[in-house]
Amino acid sequence: MNSQLFSPITLRELELANRIVVSPMCQYQAVDGAAQDWHLMNLGQYAMGAAGLAFTEATHVAPEARITHRCLGLWSDDTEAALARVVDFCRQHGVTALGVQLAHAGRKASCHPPLAGGRPLEPAHGAWTTLAPSALPYDDGWHVPRALDLDGIARVKRQFVDAAQRAARLGFDVAEVHAAHGYLLSEFLSPLSNQREDAYGGSRENRIRLLLEIFEAVRAVWPRARPLGVRISASEWVDGGWDIEDSVVLAHELRAADCDFLDVSSGGNHPKQAIPLGPGYQVPFAERIRAETGMTTMAVGMITEPRQAEDIIASGKADLVALARGMMFDPRWAWHAAIALGADTAYAEQYARCHPSGRPEVYPAQRVVS
Repeated sequence: MNSQLFSPITLRELELANRIVVSPMCQYQAVDGAAQDWHLMNLGQYAMGAAGLAFTEATHVAPEARITHRCLGLWSDDTEAALARVVDFCRQHGVTALGVQLAHAGRKASCHPPLAGGRPLEPAHGAWTTLAPSALPYDDGWHVPRALDLDGIARVKRQFVDAAQRAARLGFDVAEVHAAHGYLLSEFLSPLSNQREDAYGGSRENRIRLLLEIFEAVRAVWPRARPLGVRISASEWVDGGWDIEDSVVLAHELRAADCDFLDVSSGGNHPKQAIPLGPGYQVPFAERIRAETGMTTMAVGMITEPRQAEDIIASGKADLVALARGMMFDPRWAWHAAIALGADTAYAEQYARCHPSGRPEVYPAQRVVS
């Protein structure tokens, strides 16, 4: 078959070899924001895999922007140097393009890692003041955040710009601004978490203002040849919250601001969300945004099977598919998908001997060339 999943796609001056993306996946193994051996191993395995693009985990723009004290950051020379080691390894040995997701956790910061319960930190465990559009906690028992004043908003903008400049120096091919999952920028988007009465609250036009300003500021310093996108939660899955109609409007605005793609997720901003989980449950959001705005979209969420991913691309529901847990379960998912779809994909030189073309006794029906 002529696989559309394994067809190339060009974003600005970057050509991705296929439409498969490794989603950002928090690992909670950083020390003071700095990448460790775990990050080299984890991102390194995906770089060999070989999706068209592999993202780092959420990479936070300031110490107070982290979800946990073990989250990855990019706000200092030390954190930049630590991540450079990981990027350099992936460049030397890997076969994928590399992306960075720039993030601020907002009111969902200052928490224990999931394996330690995921609840908000206590003062004895180093809790810090969280930030949000309004002084509304995420849920009962969560920290009451400090509402950002205009000086605080300006500081957050500078932090995103500084992190983007560091990511550009590191040589990332793609950057993504994280505005999903109930973290700071999606908190500003939602009328449930944003109850401000200034230019950043109230109307939808005001609530999207901060994301647009940050995107434009990052776009101004991000190299013109490299793609820059945004991850959004297309729906909060809560009555009265942000929904797909809002997301379509936002997509139009971001496209006008020179955004190259939308990574379309959902949920995360309200504890009463009612998400109808199922295979590809978020794909219709990516499909609608793509159809109504012409924006390049990335579909994510319970995409696990090669033919499922092939159908999403071939039928025009999205331009790329992003996998998280599926990649964690099988870091060579792209290799196995290529076999299933009769396609080919890249292999790192050290792994070339396991290419199906050299193993006809195992893959007799696989007609590929090395």
